[in-house]
Amino acid sequence: MRIKNMRPLIVGNWKCNPTTLVEAKRLFNLVKIGVKKIRNTEVVICPPFPYLAEFFDRCRKIQHLKLGAQDCFWEEKGAFTGEVSPKMLKDLNCEYIIIGHSERRRYFRENNEMINKKIKAVLNFGLKPILCIGETEKERKKGKAKEILKEQLQKGTESIKNLVVAYEPVWAIGTGKACGITEAKEAYSFIKRLAKNVPILYGGGVNSQNARDFIKKVGFQGLLVGGASLNPQEFTKIVKAVSSIPKCNILFFD
Repeated sequence: MRIKNMRPLIVGNWKCNPTTLVEAKRLFNLVKIGVKKIRNTEVVICPPFPYLAEFFDRCRKIQHLKLGAQDCFWEEKGAFTGEVSPKMLKDLNCEYIIIGHSERRRYFRENNEMINKKIKAVLNFGLKPILCIGETEKERKKGKAKEILKEQLQKGTESIKNLVVAYEPVWAIGTGKACGITEAKEAYSFIKRLAKNVPILYGGGVNSQNARDFIKKVGFQGLLVGGASLNPQEFTKIVKAVSSIPKCNILFFD
């Protein structure tokens, strides 16, 4: 058993934005300038696939700024039209891959078995998977939140230990209403009991006003930021808000 210190991890998920390379370059450059001197956090930018190659070298120049992808396929290559493999992403200097986001589960019918295969593929190429889990508002109102989290976590991580987990309550994504501190603590404690040896991020309604509280008051080791990551000034404020928080202690079981 060992304790590892890590800097808070702030992940910006651009989703299907922006719509042109010119806009993407502008956004990335403003974020890069904003976080360049903030060294107490690790920042990951996850743009759409077409823009990854453009940012290949730009991330290398800042040690704490990393490049990530929003998804990947579980095969290395082959006749899989429209898919992107983890090997391709590694070649583009990606270090983190978001897997199992609620939008992938909802719109593309990804299930826990598919997500598990993707995580294993990501790990096989030495990349870091970020597994997203979270309950819908309907599931929450029925009292099934913990049941859903347990299922997504256990089936998604079967035979897997080395990953990052992101708790994103679906009802808070894109709604502007973040999870309350009491609710967040309950969810964090439950997830931590099931995943003792991994960093846990929070996502859903994150902004510069509540960012620090999710780490300082609840205990999350970082944040997965959606809409606010498209505003370079706001995203920089989020990174600054958590930069003064001491490194997070993560308990690992060898």
